[in-house]
Parts: sequence; structure tokens; C-alpha cells
Amino acid sequence: MSQLDLALAADVSARHLSFIETGRARPSREMVLHLCDQLAVPLRERNAILLSAGYAPVYPQRSLDDAALAQARKAVELILTGHEPYPALAIDRHWNLVSANHPIARLMAGTAEELLSPPVNVLRLSLHPRGLASRIENYAEWRHHILTRLRQQIDASADPVLIKLHRELSSYRGNSERCPATEWPSDGVVTPLRLRSNVGVLSLFSTTTVFGTPIDVTLAELAIEAFFPADDETAKKLRELNAQPRASEN
Repeated sequence: MSQLDLALAADVSARHLSFIETGRARPSREMVLHLCDQLAVPLRERNAILLSAGYAPVYPQRSLDDAALAQARKAVELILTGHEPYPALAIDRHWNLVSANHPIARLMAGTAEELLSPPVNVLRLSLHPRGLASRIENYAEWRHHILTRLRQQIDASADPVLIKLHRELSSYRGNSERCPATEWPSDGVVTPLRLRSNVGVLSLFSTTTVFGTPIDVTLAELAIEAFFPADDETAKKLRELNAQPRASEN
């Protein structure tokens, strides 16, 4: 967004906005928040901007176990459970697992124990040679999708934890020879995850859900990744997988 576009959207003069940018005028706390609204700045960064401007942060960052977030946590669990027999999980801003439904546990069965020790990073679990990598039929395509998505997050946040994670995941090669780059893009409308399971190969695509009006940093950074069957055969296999006795997950 250009300076003029921002000035128009925020209903302030371009001259005043220029003075704020160059340090010739000190914005009020309300102006800082107003400009952040126009630029859709994440809550964590809004707190940092307020501190830089000499104001106290206004957005709390509570643990998900905090009583104030109890209803939000219940909503997450309701969505995860309601999505069965399809897999779904909740993650934080660094892709660490917060919660998951039973189909996710079934799909993760057989991965290395150290990758399942909290905090479980779902991207590491997906691409690590001792994770799901050996079972992903289109590993190179999926790896490219994951790294691109992670790079977009880094470009927007410059988060050092994500930068380190991207560097680590980039070093994994897994079974990338199974899907040479010349096969991209797929002939579908989304990038699928083709994962081998004990009921056959599952073809899945995902959607991301976030809270619409959060005023807590933790809640704003929580996301639900819900996987759907990309074809009727996968839907049938997921129902079959979910119907298996849960003791078989061990």
C-alpha cells in the first residue's frame, strides 16, 4: 500500500502521515492502532510498534490453558472432533501442535518417537526422513508447497524461529526423486498430500481456519488445519480408517 493509499484509507492527510514516517510528528496511541488496523498488522507486531512509539502494549498474550481462553479452546476442540473422520489439527505460529483429532493420531502412527515428543512441529514431522516423508507419494511437490508457504510467513514476519525451521526443512531431501519437478503443477485445483496408510494411498487437501476477531496474541496466532478427501475413494478410506479400533494406534 502506497503512502497516499494509506492516507486515504486512514482518513489522514498525506502530509501528516509523512511527518509520522520521518519522525517529525509523534503519533498518538490511537493513531498507531488506527494505522495498524488499515495495514492489517498482526497483534504481536502491533504490541512491538506501540512499544517503539513509547506506549504500553494493549494486546495480552495468555496461555491456551488460561481461563479467559477456555471457550475458545472448547471451540477448537469442537471443530477438531466435528471434522472426523477427516484429519484436523490446531497449530501455533511456529507450526507446533496444539491439539489434534483421532484421525491425525492414526496418520502419525509409526513415525520416530523423538518427532512425537512435545512440542511436536508438524512441518518437521511431515518432511523429516523419519517422519512421514517415506510415506508421502508426492514428496517433492509437497515439500515445495510447505517451503513456499513457510517462506511467505517469513517474508511477512521475519520470525527467527521460522527462519531456522525453513533452513532445517530445506536440508531434508526425503524421497523427492518420486516426484520430479517436471511433473508440477498437478492437474488438480489444489496441491494434494498423497499419503500412504494402512488402508491405501490417501489424497488430501487442506484448509486453514483462524479466529475472526481475536484481541489476544495467542488466539490470533492459532490456526486450524483441516484436511479433506480430494476424491471419493479417499473419503471411503478415511471412514474405514476411523472405524478401526483405537487400540491399533499403539
